[in-house]
Amino acid sequence: MENEKVKVVLLDSNLESREIQKTKLCDDNISVVADFDTSEETLKFLEGNDVDVVVTDILLQRGDGFSFIESLRKVDTDKRVKIIVVSAIASEGFINRAFGVGADYYMVKPVDIDNLKSRIMDLKRNVFSAKSYRSTRNRALEEKISNIFITVGIPAHIKGYQFLREAIKMAIESPDIINSITKKLYPSIAGKYDTSASKVERAIRHAIEVAWNRGKIENINNLFGVRVYSNNEKPTNGEFIALVADKMLIEGV
Repeated sequence: MENEKVKVVLLDSNLESREIQKTKLCDDNISVVADFDTSEETLKFLEGNDVDVVVTDILLQRGDGFSFIESLRKVDTDKRVKIIVVSAIASEGFINRAFGVGADYYMVKPVDIDNLKSRIMDLKRNVFSAKSYRSTRNRALEEKISNIFITVGIPAHIKGYQFLREAIKMAIESPDIINSITKKLYPSIAGKYDTSASKVERAIRHAIEVAWNRGKIENINNLFGVRVYSNNEKPTNGEFIALVADKMLIEGV
């Protein structure tokens, strides 16, 4: 019955995006009861209507998603209304801030509608949390990186595999760190694995060299969709880390 459906409100400055979500989300379990492009309209609607979940972007017509969430949580102190942030911004800083002001889940555009539906139902049943989100996201991230390493020919048993995976994760979470690779990235990894920054640098270099020596250049070029390198060209550590991190950010990790 209609009154048993999960009632959802959409907040997004892009009308086309709202229309697509509204069309695809509505089914036997979910009903999109309203959609808006400003936080003011959304908050006013929520004052007088029973809503289960709000799906909001961060970048809005006036203000931003963070301010909207903060305003909602001031009046909805028991967090009865669940909030899913759907944004093109994959920065760890934005994600942490969203959770800090009261979001329940964060998804990076473009989102799979079936996944969004699942998260809406999970939140309605109170089976998801920020902690479980981070755990799920971290596992998915490591799986994607591992698949890339298999494709390019970096074996899991060498030390550089772990260091390189950690470096890529750091570059995804804080893209600017690639500009401080020797001062911040290598020392951070070294501290985590109780080794030296120079050993981290050498191990990552070795991992990249192993891939190139295995001659899987075509796999590498196919992976990135362009002819990036030839057999006689090897990327620097920073170039390779940035290349993989950028690919994953574009794909919406």
